[in-house]
Amino acid sequence: MNSDRAPDAHPYLRAASAGIHHHTRSLTGAAQTAPRQAADRVHLDTLHAHLTALHQLLDHLATTTRPPHPAAGRQLATAHTRLWQSAAAVHEAFHLLPSGTEAATDTQCHPERLPEGPPVLTICQRHLCAGHAIRRKTTPSDLNTPLHGHTTACSR
Repeated sequence: MNSDRAPDAHPYLRAASAGIHHHTRSLTGAAQTAPRQAADRVHLDTLHAHLTALHQLLDHLATTTRPPHPAAGRQLATAHTRLWQSAAAVHEAFHLLPSGTEAATDTQCHPERLPEGPPVLTICQRHLCAGHAIRRKTTPSDLNTPLHGHTTACSR
C-alpha cells in the first residue's frame, strides 16, 4: 500500500464502486436461477445518474490534473468525453424503453411524459445539464469520434 495515501482517501467513490459490483453480481447470479430481468426506465435513470456524477468527477480531475501533468490531463479529458458518450447512449436507451404499459412511439425527450411524473431532476434535465458542461469544453467532432489508438496493454 502506498504510504502517502490514507486507506479512506476516497470512501464514497469506493462505496459507489462496491455498490455497482454488488448489483452486477446480484444480476448475474439471479440470471442463473431465474429468467433474466430486462432493464427498465428506473434502472437506466439510476445508471444515468451514476454516469453523469462520474462525468462531473472526471471533468474536475482533468481540469486540475492538466496543468501539472499535461499528458495525464489529456487522457482524463478523453475519458471524460467517452463517459459522456456512454451517458448519451444510456439516455437514448431510456427513451427506447416503453413507458409504463404502452410501447414507446418516439425517441424524443419529453420529461413531462415520464410515468413517474416530472420529478425535480429528470433524466432529461440531468442529461441537458451534463450536455451543456461537455459542449463548453469539447467540439462536436470530438464527441462523435470513436476511440482511436486504444490498446489493452499497459504502457508501464
